[in-house]
Amino acid sequence: MKRSWSILRDFVVGFCILLLGLLIAAKLERQQEAEFSGHFVVIDGDTLALGPERLRLEGIDAPETGQTCGADDAPWDCGSAARRRLAQLAGAREFICHGGQPDRYRRKLVRCQMPEGDPAAVLVREGLAVSYGDYRVEEGVARRERRGLWAGPFQVPQEWRRIHKTGEAEPAGDFFAFFLQWLGIN
Repeated sequence: MKRSWSILRDFVVGFCILLLGLLIAAKLERQQEAEFSGHFVVIDGDTLALGPERLRLEGIDAPETGQTCGADDAPWDCGSAARRRLAQLAGAREFICHGGQPDRYRRKLVRCQMPEGDPAAVLVREGLAVSYGDYRVEEGVARRERRGLWAGPFQVPQEWRRIHKTGEAEPAGDFFAFFLQWLGIN
């Protein structure tokens, strides 16, 4: 009986130490998060520039510049529409982004806020971007209400890029970036 309590106690202590280590790691990662504010230049529907920094909205994927959507008899430039809408949102006085982890193209992944809320959520809810791991609820609303991309046929941006082999920068050469790419994360 005493031995089983000892094993249980050791397990609980080990689990608590592991949990504490994970919390410390998360806190240290959060401290490395940077804040970005100022005059943003919109590159495309999910990418911003602030000076030399390239920032990618985390959790979404917007159509590429030059990508068209809709039926063959009524195509529309969904890539430009997403870019224009993000430019409208980024023009807000209090548009601020937080983040800093690099994606495989060395852009910093960010989450942004503006007085009206999260611009990535707005883009997905309006059907101008698809959920890429987050914003599933907003994508569900856009699908149900047949907004933007969901009003007709379209290729998801990731598939469109693969077919059209857009000239994005070469992926980062480190193991971590390769591993994230292999998992299909950004």
